[in-house]
Amino acid sequence: MLKRFERNVSGHDYVVGDLHGHYALLERELTRVAFDSDRDRLFSVGDLIDRGPDSLKCLELVHQPWCFAVTGNHEMMARNALFDNHWGQWLSNGGDWSREHDKVVLRNRLAEAMMKMPLAFEVDTAHGVVGIVHAEPPQDWADIRKTSRETLLWSRQRIESDHQDIVSNIDAVVVGHTPVPEPRTLGNVRYIDLGSFFSGRICLERLEDIAAMMEKSRNP
Repeated sequence: MLKRFERNVSGHDYVVGDLHGHYALLERELTRVAFDSDRDRLFSVGDLIDRGPDSLKCLELVHQPWCFAVTGNHEMMARNALFDNHWGQWLSNGGDWSREHDKVVLRNRLAEAMMKMPLAFEVDTAHGVVGIVHAEPPQDWADIRKTSRETLLWSRQRIESDHQDIVSNIDAVVVGHTPVPEPRTLGNVRYIDLGSFFSGRICLERLEDIAAMMEKSRNP
């Protein structure tokens, strides 16, 4: 459910917003920051798949030793379709690419990927600990293990109500799920889904920069 990462002392840690199958956009951003796969790490807020041209290629990023992703609601919709035969929601939300693949093979590949995709990350940085979930964290990060999957994967309550309160017991949290025109911060929660499937853009930021920004806001 929750995976913790020690501080990266040899390189940088980056976090990327919802890819939705746009592998080429990720390649462009990694080139821009001179990403070094031997020293740097990439964290994803989930929704690797659907709506873009390279869903399977994006899903299988989690098998790279430098890439880590939490589960998004689109991975869960795919799981519900492929394992429980609930196809309607997924097919109406970008899952139609699955028709191009053998269902048994696709089910196995999704299962292999999701075994490496918990619901939440904690990543230590030089400026504090950053939490990562797909949609919305609990008000107290200490409650992360008992927070409903529905909240972590689907909720938009905080951003829809412009909720500025700080999530306690964590220095910063990064989420995706809700498209924003530019990265947005509410309290200590950073929203980085730029709506790649309609904007042609993704957000890639350094985790240490996000943590430093939150640290500065606490200690102006």
